Amino acid sequence: MKNFSTVGRRLVWVTLFAASAASSAPLVCAFRADAPDQHVVVKGDTLWDISGTFLQKPWCWPTVWGMNRDEIANPHWIYPGQIIWFDRAAGRLRLGQPIAAGANDAGAQRLSPRVRTEGLGADAVPSIAPGDIEPFLTQPLIVEDDELSNAPRIVATQEGRVFLGKGDKAYVRGALDGNSAFQVFRPGAPLKDPVTKQVIGYEAFYLGTMKLQAEARPGAGSDVHTFSVTTAAQEIGKGDQLRAVPPTPLQNYVPHPPAQPLDARVVAVYGGVTHAGQNQIVSINRGKLDGLDIGSVLQLYHAGATVSDSTAKKGWFGREQQVKLPDEEVGSLFIFRTFKHISYGLIMQVTAPVQIGDVAKSPE
Repeated sequence: MKNFSTVGRRLVWVTLFAASAASSAPLVCAFRADAPDQHVVVKGDTLWDISGTFLQKPWCWPTVWGMNRDEIANPHWIYPGQIIWFDRAAGRLRLGQPIAAGANDAGAQRLSPRVRTEGLGADAVPSIAPGDIEPFLTQPLIVEDDELSNAPRIVATQEGRVFLGKGDKAYVRGALDGNSAFQVFRPGAPLKDPVTKQVIGYEAFYLGTMKLQAEARPGAGSDVHTFSVTTAAQEIGKGDQLRAVPPTPLQNYVPHPPAQPLDARVVAVYGGVTHAGQNQIVSINRGKLDGLDIGSVLQLYHAGATVSDSTAKKGWFGREQQVKLPDEEVGSLFIFRTFKHISYGLIMQVTAPVQIGDVAKSPE
């Protein structure tokens, strides 16, 4: 048996696992025919790349490790310098030194991914390249209807200024719900569900951040809070709205299929364009309440067009039969930030431009 190491990143085209979305068939995880015996983890590796080195489907990673849902969410568990090896007899990946031929299994290292106790998280291998998503982890914003209507708003500025900069005061009305740090945003164009045509949210313009200086004291005759601008990415002014700064989401969630069958549509391509390619961001019309979590992987398809079948027998009044063509697979999508009904995803691979209305779904 050969022993060799693989370094660097390798992205592979992946296929859907063989289970109907309506069935409970187990996930089928196939190893690549050219999978190495071992891989030495190096700086710059990602979980997606490493899993693609061994597996036909990178989101099969949790299955070949035997991980449960809690372990999938563990953000710090593989580090540069560790060895991942392929136990071909068991059809599993393991962490540690490879078992020599004929070695006693009881004496071999068979370690599972685990939390490192020193330097926690400093060098942990991320799920995907952090630079691709870092600007999107806390902003820009997707604001849903109920948040928009109840969001605190700037009602006046220091000395009546038109625009505010760092350190300037702003006066705000609205419920703070115990929060003191806020993002400032301005609602953008509405995001419409491609299927229902209903508005499901707004992709808001991120303007900066503000910090509470003095909370309103209704007993003193005022319901206005005093804030100061801490950062200003764009001009901030009267009428702009506030949203509590969200906790920074964990970045190392393991790539995995959704916990339940899911059928979504691409709502928007970030940046206001109509088409997207590899490593671009799109939003879809499904979120936390639909069972999506960070690290979920979906497959992207162009929706099949409905066309006339001129070869079939005509119907009433000579009308041709209408048939829907199959959806065409075009790429895969890694979900890295979820809202209630909308999620951001990074296009991992693509064979054709992704466009608004395209299908994003769990395996069939």
